[in-house]
Amino acid sequence: MKWMSIFVISTGILLFSSFSTDQSLKESIQRGKEVYALYCQNCHMEDGKGTPGINPPLAKADYIKKPAKTLIGIILKGQTGDILVNGQKYNAIMPAQDYLTDIQIADVLNYVRNTWGNKNAVAITVPLVKAQRK
Repeated sequence: MKWMSIFVISTGILLFSSFSTDQSLKESIQRGKEVYALYCQNCHMEDGKGTPGINPPLAKADYIKKPAKTLIGIILKGQTGDILVNGQKYNAIMPAQDYLTDIQIADVLNYVRNTWGNKNAVAITVPLVKAQRK
């Protein structure tokens, strides 16, 4: 009987933590939508399609599949030089957005990585951003 109680409690904890993680990602994505509208939309457009030949798209973009650390680094330090997105070359300057808080960076990346045909269930977390910022 004791082992059954442990099993039931363990299963409940696993189910709750799974729900909690899914819920946290959903909340992060929702907050990230607001961050995107304030700081990213002017260049990458409301629909994430960017400006052809100038600012790369984020919608259905192979570039968004880069490792989380790479994407965080781009936001913190900016980016210059040629990049290839969906087979097209871009050479616009992405200014550093290091004034954003760690939670804003995590949220906006979770939003972009899960919107406009992008899908990445692995959340970028605040501790990951904080570690990258150092």
